[in-house]
Amino acid sequence: MGNNGSLLAMIAALGPWSWIIAGAVLFGLELAVPGAFMMWLGIAAVLVGVISFAIDWSWQWQCIAFAVFALASVPLWRRFALKVEPDSEAPLLNRRTQALIGRVFTLEKPIVDGIGTVRIDDTIWRVRGSDQPAGSRVRVTQADGANLAVEPAA
Repeated sequence: MGNNGSLLAMIAALGPWSWIIAGAVLFGLELAVPGAFMMWLGIAAVLVGVISFAIDWSWQWQCIAFAVFALASVPLWRRFALKVEPDSEAPLLNRRTQALIGRVFTLEKPIVDGIGTVRIDDTIWRVRGSDQPAGSRVRVTQADGANLAVEPAA
C-alpha cells in the first residue's frame, strides 16, 4: 500500500481523535472560506469523534454517522440562519422598484395608449396605466423591472 497504507494506519491509530482533528481542520477552513458549510461539517466530525469515545464502532458506521450528521445540519443551519438574520430598518434598500409601490408621483408625460412616464428623483420611469394627462398624480401599484404600473391617485 505504500504511503497511503501508512497514512490510513496513522489515522486509524488516532481513533476518535481523527474525527476531532478533522473537525478542527473543517473549522479552520470555515475561517478561511466564510459562509461555506465547513462549520457544519466540522460539527458533524466532532460529534462523531465524541461519540466514538463512548462507543466502539466500526469506521463504516462512523462514516455513516458523519454523513447523517452532515446532512441533518443543513436544515438546522437554514433554521438557525433565518432566526439570526436581523430585521432590517430598510428591507427594500436593494429592491428599489419595490420601494416605489404605494408612492404617488406626478406624470411627466401623459399616459397615452397605456404608456407614459414619471420622473422619480433623477430618473425617468416608464409607467403603464389608464390614459391620464401630464401633471396628473398617479400611485404606483406594481413594479416589474423598470416598468411601473400606476393608477390615478385620489
